[in-house]
Amino acid sequence: MKTIDLVVQIGSMALVQREDGAIDYNIFQRLGDDLRPGMVLVTSGATEIGRLDYLHRAGHELHGDPEQVKTDYAAQGQIVLMDNYRKFVHPEYGVRQVLVEHTHFNDPVKREHIRKLLLRAAQQECIPIINYNDPVSDEETRKMELTSRRGKGERVVECVDNDETAAVIASLVNAGTLVMLTGTEGIYLHRDDPSTLVKDLVCPDLETLRAKVAELMTHCNGASRSGAGGAKAKLSFALRAVEHGSRVVIGHARHHVAALVDGSVPCTHIGLQGK
Repeated sequence: MKTIDLVVQIGSMALVQREDGAIDYNIFQRLGDDLRPGMVLVTSGATEIGRLDYLHRAGHELHGDPEQVKTDYAAQGQIVLMDNYRKFVHPEYGVRQVLVEHTHFNDPVKREHIRKLLLRAAQQECIPIINYNDPVSDEETRKMELTSRRGKGERVVECVDNDETAAVIASLVNAGTLVMLTGTEGIYLHRDDPSTLVKDLVCPDLETLRAKVAELMTHCNGASRSGAGGAKAKLSFALRAVEHGSRVVIGHARHHVAALVDGSVPCTHIGLQGK
């Protein structure tokens, strides 16, 4: 029976050409060509791609309440995002969109429902593509629910950041590897200096790894865009995935997934020795 051994996550800014303000179709083509049944893709990008699509069609950006603007862009961007993945994934494979919210992972019944859906997709030669359901997510309602659950002593996940969603999914399906695709070659000691790339963060035990990740986080400041957690958040969620049995690879989206996994291109590997 085919299982899921690889979860791939890609961030918003890895899907666009920032200097041109345009969708990077080369990234979609490369990633689409790499995807196979037995993999799960966790994708960001709906909001930013929706913004670019609206700007291209209307000639101007939306104005008004920031949360409503984000909602409107995300709703428009979802269809563009999925259309591009469908265009470049091998035609013999099915593509299945799975829109999730935090509540799906904080409820055991809903969590198990998603786990079974993902495993069936692997067996049915289909590729699940997961994104947080921004168009219907209300921040105030979400915070109230999470506060209530925390008040009951529950450990909750928020999953608004797709780095966290990817770590949760990797844990849910017991994936051996989580690949996080970004706009950099991995984690740098100094944010704008690729020569400071940390290639290996592989330790004999979790205690040592936690200490090394905490030390590395002190070098990580800032993010590529407003509202993003940056390298510090990415490291935090990567560590969570390792704690649940995965190894993590962080690297540039211009590289093929297989090259990142085998370490033949520059990237950051995080995990435990022997895994």
